[in-house]
Amino acid sequence: MIKKIAVTGPESTGKSELSKALASELKTTWVPEYAREYIGNLDRPYTSKDIEVIARQQIHLEEERMKSANKVLICDTDLIVTKIWSVFVFGFCPGWIEKEIVNRPYDLYLLMDIDLPWQEDPQREHPHKRKELFEFYKAELEKHGFPFEIISGIGSNRKNKAIEVIKNHRLI
Repeated sequence: MIKKIAVTGPESTGKSELSKALASELKTTWVPEYAREYIGNLDRPYTSKDIEVIARQQIHLEEERMKSANKVLICDTDLIVTKIWSVFVFGFCPGWIEKEIVNRPYDLYLLMDIDLPWQEDPQREHPHKRKELFEFYKAELEKHGFPFEIISGIGSNRKNKAIEVIKNHRLI
């Protein structure tokens, strides 16, 4: 049975970089964050309806990549990211996303710490709200009782800590 690991947390915390590195190290596949592609191709500001499209496609990509995973699937985002983004920007989250968070749990959540320097990106919006957002993620994971570990460190130390955590959770 394939185990699922979600790399989650605020913007500019190295989720994509870590996801790629873990997939390479563990010789498996990873699911990229669909929102980056989708928003990058929009010729208008995104809306709450776009967040629902993104959530559905993220689920679809995860299901597709699961077929080619080797023991674990690394997910560069999860529906908690979508929920927090929706609540933070629009003040609400569609109920079906909330239900899917509960119905589609991961075997482990790697909550990315905010110890990396902010990197500008046209899709990143809240450089001064990272601590607030980090606490929002942590509270959401705790509320559901999901297994998670905070991943901190710079460069290879971050990846090495994540590998150690995954091993300690006996997922590889």
